[in-house]
Amino acid sequence: MEREFLNIVEANQGIIFKVCKLYRNSKEDQEDLFQEIVLQLWRAFPKFRKESKVSTWMYRIALNTAIAMFRKHKIEIEFNEYTPKEIYSNQESEQSENEERLFDAIRTLNQTERAIIALFLEGFNYKEIGEITGITENYVGVKINRIKEKLKIILK
Repeated sequence: MEREFLNIVEANQGIIFKVCKLYRNSKEDQEDLFQEIVLQLWRAFPKFRKESKVSTWMYRIALNTAIAMFRKHKIEIEFNEYTPKEIYSNQESEQSENEERLFDAIRTLNQTERAIIALFLEGFNYKEIGEITGITENYVGVKINRIKEKLKIILK
């Protein structure tokens, strides 16, 4: 089970990095959030029934963890002997100035808007975004249009 989990996280770690970048500004905070997300994924993994795509499941856990930690005043991360140790790897990616501007703009959005636009940019369809965020497919479309308009204004 541990090997399967590590393979899933390694193959999809970009999801976690993206959520961390959207919800935290500093590298240290991003690393802390990354570890917390992986811990929550590990805890949830035995209950994952593979009824949805792995990416959908990971986004749901990652976004809920990021939002929950955003609300906390003090970050506490517990590690126990069952937490795989080899998960975190540095993923240094060259990002253009435009990508950085986009991330900065997205960070100004509220938590729900960040989650929706992150999923949209990742290529999820409206139905999948609705399943992950708990809103209707039609409302996802409305929210995405509003978010796009906000981002246009911010990026001008």
